[in-house]
Amino acid sequence: MSDIVILHNKDDVGIALRPLSAGEHAIGFLNGKEHAIEVTESVPKGHKVALRLIEPGSHVLKFGYSIGLAKEVILPGRWIHTHNLKTGLSGEVEYQYNPSAKAVPQDSPTVMESSMFQGYIRSSGEVGIRNEIWIINTVGCINKTCELLARMAGQQFQGRGIDGVYHFPHPYGCSQLGDDLSHTQRLLSSLAQHGNAAGVLIIGLGCENNQIDQMQAMIGEQDGKRIKYMRAQDMEDELEEGMSLISELVEYAETFKRTEVPLSKLKVGLKCGGSDGLSGITANPLAGRIADTITAHGGTALLTEVPEMFGAETILMDRAADEQVFKDITVLINNFKQYFVSHGQEIYENPSPGNKDGGITTLEEKSLGCTQKGGNATVTDVLRYGVRSTKPGLNLIEAPGNDLVSVTALAAAGAHLVLFTTGRGTPFGGPVPTIKIATNSELAARKKHWIDFNAGALLEGKSMEDLHEELMNRMVQLASGVEQTRNERNGFREISIFKDGVIL
Repeated sequence: MSDIVILHNKDDVGIALRPLSAGEHAIGFLNGKEHAIEVTESVPKGHKVALRLIEPGSHVLKFGYSIGLAKEVILPGRWIHTHNLKTGLSGEVEYQYNPSAKAVPQDSPTVMESSMFQGYIRSSGEVGIRNEIWIINTVGCINKTCELLARMAGQQFQGRGIDGVYHFPHPYGCSQLGDDLSHTQRLLSSLAQHGNAAGVLIIGLGCENNQIDQMQAMIGEQDGKRIKYMRAQDMEDELEEGMSLISELVEYAETFKRTEVPLSKLKVGLKCGGSDGLSGITANPLAGRIADTITAHGGTALLTEVPEMFGAETILMDRAADEQVFKDITVLINNFKQYFVSHGQEIYENPSPGNKDGGITTLEEKSLGCTQKGGNATVTDVLRYGVRSTKPGLNLIEAPGNDLVSVTALAAAGAHLVLFTTGRGTPFGGPVPTIKIATNSELAARKKHWIDFNAGALLEGKSMEDLHEELMNRMVQLASGVEQTRNERNGFREISIFKDGVIL
């Protein structure tokens, strides 16, 4: 039984699989060879222990890459964390396109024997894995009206061939200017076109910045059956009119039946939240295997959290499909760095307190773990915030690391479901099924009502191949409506819109 995990033969650190005490000998294995280190001070579970002498100012390696610089002499067996390791990142970087550096996958992506799931094919050609009615409000002033409508309609139309009526409250749509308003409009209009919604009721108040006709223009021509619009100020009784419109949407939704859909139509969002020292060892690599499988079948994997690409961005750049995609990635990265600078904030002010408590010390360490969720797939597209995905392969999405904001952006880009890896746990769920994957078995056992899948089993004898097959089969069951995620069962569905600008 291993006490530590050593990830690469160049690494200066091992990761503790249990709390280590001063004086004991910790055992780890790499390529079948045993490595022993005498621990000289206590090391918490998930944290790093030095495998060799590290000089001050030297790069400290994990995953075979630098995760920062040593602040002082670090002797073998010492605990490595914020007290003796600092980020090596600073300022903006000039990137060079180097197609010869394209990463070579370590393993061939797994091809599933059955490449189909049971989904819904919409009249537009979009695909859905749920047959829901969504109520989307243009402005926060009518959150409660929409909430009441969703509750009334959910009760009245239960059992009518739909998977529920849902509303996603937000505080925006009025008194916003410039990009702030554009973000709101673009995101809401993209959500309205999501395949999981068989029917959509868009409700405005009437006096807000985000007018219904602007939403209609962004959404484009529709047949009038799938999307309905209502201005509350124009109605004598907005609840009565809203229920009438929802009744029409339910009738339309009932015309759709599940049918065989190829995996090439599936879009999977990739997200981590509340990471720990095991995230980059268990759950994130597992999510990466899933991303490789989906893209190998011609499907789409969506990766976001741009600030958590800092320090690992060149790995993604080396996988750009062509020079234009490479340029788009550089713009994505540098624009987000400028966003920090424009607000007078430190670009590399990360990880969070919870991340540090779990064993992550620097942003580059977090980023190297985070980007593993994208597997080895070729980056085929880079999308602005709120824009819908159209190109299969790995897409990078403009959005911050915040859980609610980034999962909402993934859904707006078209993710039918989201793989959400976590070492700390969260009850949160986005507007689409959100599969919570625990990085460790303790979390999975303690928070059964939050967690859908335990990647911690990877450290307890299960192989990556077995876990990959198990999770893929689970995803097909979820996509086919045979199962629900914990967030669906708990009724936890939220959106959060990116805020960057002036409110009047």
